[in-house]
Amino acid sequence: MNCKISRNAAKKILEELEQEEDKSLKVRVYITHSHGDHAHYGMSLDTPTDKDVVVSTDKNIDVILEKDQPLLDGIRIDYFYVPEEGFAITNPSKGNHGDH
Repeated sequence: MNCKISRNAAKKILEELEQEEDKSLKVRVYITHSHGDHAHYGMSLDTPTDKDVVVSTDKNIDVILEKDQPLLDGIRIDYFYVPEEGFAITNPSKGNHGDH
């Protein structure tokens, strides 16, 4: 399993993790719904279970992904300031480059 995090997203995620009282929590990316050959994603702080894999990124942020979800492999977490401020999760490796 693979996960990429942009510099902007890493900065925002690290800010959130530093504010969190429970230092054992990690970032979880999950599928909110899928259709056809792509999915829509959500993100939260969580602890891994036996159904998960923890992926280390080049930004020193561990991300929890469910093992049996192929649409999670290859995700990219971005953070944009315009047109709306917020996170965007896509999976370019599966042809998912954003909302449609």
